[in-house]
Amino acid sequence: MYQITNQLHKIGFSIDLISNIIRRNNFQKKFNTKQFFCILLVAKDIDLIISGIQYEIKGGNAVFIGPMKDVEFGDAYGKEIYVIVFSADFYDKSMKDSVFMNSQVFFNSRSDVFISPYFGNNKYNEVILVERLLKFQSKDESLYISAAHNAIEGLILDAYLHVDEHHTEADERLEYVSFVNRFRVLLQRDFKTAKKVLHYSQELKISSRRLTEMCEYVYGKSAKQIIIEKIKIECEKAIKFSNFTMSEIAYDLGFNDEGNFSNFVKKHTGKKPSEMREISA
Repeated sequence: MYQITNQLHKIGFSIDLISNIIRRNNFQKKFNTKQFFCILLVAKDIDLIISGIQYEIKGGNAVFIGPMKDVEFGDAYGKEIYVIVFSADFYDKSMKDSVFMNSQVFFNSRSDVFISPYFGNNKYNEVILVERLLKFQSKDESLYISAAHNAIEGLILDAYLHVDEHHTEADERLEYVSFVNRFRVLLQRDFKTAKKVLHYSQELKISSRRLTEMCEYVYGKSAKQIIIEKIKIECEKAIKFSNFTMSEIAYDLGFNDEGNFSNFVKKHTGKKPSEMREISA
């Protein structure tokens, strides 16, 4: 299991050179994006293998990779390649954000990646973006978060200029991706109050079985598994990075009482909430 930085756990965003990420993980080059969205700023040519398919990425491109993708970096070590990683929680603050995040840029029925020229292949812009974020990071966390959100939006908007160059097909696969993306948006909104598949299938006006079939096709996981993973992640974040009591966390995340919350955490993480907080202290 590779290491995820404390910053990514805490605020849901990080930016780093791929060399640092590889070195931090004992020079391992294989990763899974898990629940995160990734943007690679590629200054030099590299080879990537994503979900078993090899891509030759030319320098000057941005690469957009959605959640639950297996990624293997080829000759990336030592090259100037920045990796921006963020969670849905971090970016999804408005309806516009949801549209961007669940668009063809990150979800495409024909490809596991979206590649577009990075700001017109302008090296200067990459330096400005990275240096600007690092300055905010050292100054103020709230400003850093705001600057990071704006940076992501700018990159996605730039990619949107090239969406028409990627032809999509109006077939069953695209329909599945569309429904599952909408399910994820609803889950982000309702996970504290709705923990049953039925709620989301009713919102989408399809059967629970149909929603599960679509989730299994797109992610290889059932709708129930995706809900559990979302709640588990939120529980872990609250335990490790908040100062709330366990009762307060349980209440905030929609559990009936602290006992049900503790049982859920123990069942799905293998640790009691108190043990998890001790480890992070």
